[in-house]
Amino acid sequence: LMTDELKTVARFSDIMGAEIAAGMLRSNGIEAGIFGQDSSYPCLNAVYDRVELKVKPEDYESARNLLAANESAE
Repeated sequence: LMTDELKTVARFSDIMGAEIAAGMLRSNGIEAGIFGQDSSYPCLNAVYDRVELKVKPEDYESARNLLAANESAE
């Protein structure tokens, strides 16, 4: 995935939440990338939602819909 052409579809404070969402998108055929999880200060990650889930622009709407449907199902 080329980062300059991706759109952020969601932000997370922890890598686990991002991994779960990315896995759900991938299982629905959407390529998803996780960025920003490499801070050496975990407490800052929790405050700033630094972990971003990104998808290709053409997958953005589908990804948003899948994430929204998944959230309401919990």
